[in-house]
Amino acid sequence: MSIKKIIVPLDVPTETAAIALIEELPEIIWWKVGLELFVSCGPQILSILKQRQKRIFLDLKFHDIPNTVVGACQSAARYGVDLLTIHATAGRTALAKAQEAVVEGAKATGQNPPKLIAITILTSLTSRDVAFDLKIPLELPEYALQMALLAQESGLSGAVCSPQEVEQLRRVCGDDFVLVCPGVRPSWAEPGDQKRSLTPAQAIKAGADYLVIGRPITAAADRREALKRICQEIEKD
Repeated sequence: MSIKKIIVPLDVPTETAAIALIEELPEIIWWKVGLELFVSCGPQILSILKQRQKRIFLDLKFHDIPNTVVGACQSAARYGVDLLTIHATAGRTALAKAQEAVVEGAKATGQNPPKLIAITILTSLTSRDVAFDLKIPLELPEYALQMALLAQESGLSGAVCSPQEVEQLRRVCGDDFVLVCPGVRPSWAEPGDQKRSLTPAQAIKAGADYLVIGRPITAAADRREALKRICQEIEKD
C-alpha cells in the first residue's frame, strides 16, 4: 500500500498542533519529528506517537564531533524511534561510532535500535550552491553518491537523498540500503524551497523506500483529500 511509504512531517510549533494533525490523518503510519517540534516540546511528542502505535522518523540531523554525536545517538535510541538522521559530513569516525551508539543506547532500555540514516545533501541546495557556495569540486549527484557510500561503509542502514539522486544510489548501494526522499511534490503542488524534486510516483519508481511529503498535505485546504490524491497518483503508476 502506498500509504506505508509516506512519512508526514510534524512541522508545527506546538504539541497541541501536532496532536491535531495526527488525529486528522489517522491512516498515516509514519510521522517525522524534526527540529522545530522537538525543540518546542521535547521527547513527550515521541511518547504520544508511540502510544498511538505510530512509527517515528526522528529527524534531528546530528552533526558534531564523534564524542558529542555518540552521546546524542545513545540518548535518541532510548526513545524507541524507528529512523534517526545524522549528516554524512560528520565524517567516517563519527558515523561509525554513531552506529555503535544507537545499538548500545537501544539495548540499555530494551528497545530495537533505530535505523541510522545519513543526510547526503539537503534538498534545498542546487548544483550552483554546491559548486559556488560550498566549494565542493564534485558534481552534485556524484557528491550525494559519495556521501551515501561513506554512510554504507560506516555501517549505517541508509541515506536521505533527493528524488533526483535516488535511482543512482539504489543501483550502487543495493536493495537493502534504506533510501528516504524528502522534497517530493505531486504534479499539482507548488515546489516551495525544494530544488531537486520529483513526483511521488516517479520517486517510488526510481527506488525510494519512503517519501517525506509535507506541505502538499499539511498546507492543503483539505488534507485528507490531498493525501488521497497522492496515494491514487502513486498507485496509478
